[in-house]
Amino acid sequence: MMINIKQKARRVNSRKLLVGSLLLLGIFGASVYAAEPVKEINLYSARHYQTDEALYSDFTKKTGIKINRIEADDNGILERLKSEGDKSQADVILLVDAARLWRAQMHNIFAPTKSKYLDERIPLNLRANAEASGTPWYGFSTRARVIVYNKATVKKADVDTYEKLADPNNKGKVCTRSGAHPYMLSLVGALMERDGLAETEAWAKGMVANMARSPRGGDTDQIKAVASGECGVGLTNSYYFARMMLSDKSDDMTAISKVGFIWPNQGAGGVHINISGGGMARNAPHPKEAIQFLEYLASDSAQEYFANGNNEWPAVQSVKVDNSALKALGTFQSEKVSVSAIGKNQIAAQKLLDQVGYK
Repeated sequence: MMINIKQKARRVNSRKLLVGSLLLLGIFGASVYAAEPVKEINLYSARHYQTDEALYSDFTKKTGIKINRIEADDNGILERLKSEGDKSQADVILLVDAARLWRAQMHNIFAPTKSKYLDERIPLNLRANAEASGTPWYGFSTRARVIVYNKATVKKADVDTYEKLADPNNKGKVCTRSGAHPYMLSLVGALMERDGLAETEAWAKGMVANMARSPRGGDTDQIKAVASGECGVGLTNSYYFARMMLSDKSDDMTAISKVGFIWPNQGAGGVHINISGGGMARNAPHPKEAIQFLEYLASDSAQEYFANGNNEWPAVQSVKVDNSALKALGTFQSEKVSVSAIGKNQIAAQKLLDQVGYK
C-alpha cells in the first residue's frame, strides 16, 4: 500500500514538473519570438580603402547595426544595381566622383533622402540638387585635382594654373589619365562651368598638343612619370600625393623628393574639388537604418576617419584635420562650382574631349 502511495506522489510531482517546464518554455519561447530582428544594412561600395574598415566597425559598435558589404569598382556597382533592378537589396550606395554619382542618379538608383542633420552638415555645393522628395546623394569627403611638376626641368610659375598646361610653352611635357576617366571628365565639366564651352575646348586642344605621351595609367603613375622625367607636369588627386608623402617605400620617397606640388588657380577660380559620396538606394529594404548610416558618415568621428584614413578632406567644414601630410600641403582656395553641375556636364565633357582627340 505504501508503494502505491509513493508511486502516486511521484506521478503528481512529475505532472507538476511537466506543467512547470511547459510554462517556462512558453515564457521563454514567447520572449524569443518577441525579440527584435537583427538590425542591418546592405552596403554597395566603390570605396575600397583598407582604412574604411575602422569606419564601418565604428558604426556597428555605436549603433548595433550590422553592415553587409559588397565592394566593386564604380562601374561594377552601377551594372550590378541595373541588373538587379527592383529586386535589389541594396540599402546604401557609395561611389567616387561627382560624374559617377550623377550617372547613378540619372539611372534612378537613389531614393531621395530627407534629413535635417545631413542638410545642416553637408554644404550645398557638395551634394545633389534637392528634389521635392529629398536629396538623392551627398558628398562625404573631398579631394583636390592638383598639379605636380618635375622640379629639375619645369618652373612652377609656368604650370601653376590648369590653363597654363595648355600653353605652347609646355609642349611635350604634359601627362594625364585617359580623357574617358571620370576624374578628367569632372575637371573638364568644372572648367566648362567656370570658363564656358569655347574656352574649355581651346584648352583641351592645347592639352592634346602638349602631351608627352598618350594619356594612360592612374594618378600614382602620373606622379612617378613626372619624377622620372618622362613628363614635365601632370595631374593627380591630392590624396594620392599625400599617400606617397606618408609612404616608407624608398621609391615613393625618391619620387616625392623630385616632384613639386601646386594648388592650381589660386586667386583665379580655385583648385578643382571633387567628392566621394553616396545615398540611399531606391528600393532600400532597411530605409531607417540606411539614413542612420548616411547621417553617421557626416558625424565628426566618421569625417575624421576620411581625413586620417585616406588623406581626404572632411565635407563638414567644422571638422578639424589632424593629418601630417594634409597639414604639410597647406591651405588653399577651392572652386565654388557645384559638384552636381559638374556631374551634369560629363556627357558634354566627353563629347568635347572626343572631338579634340583627347584619348
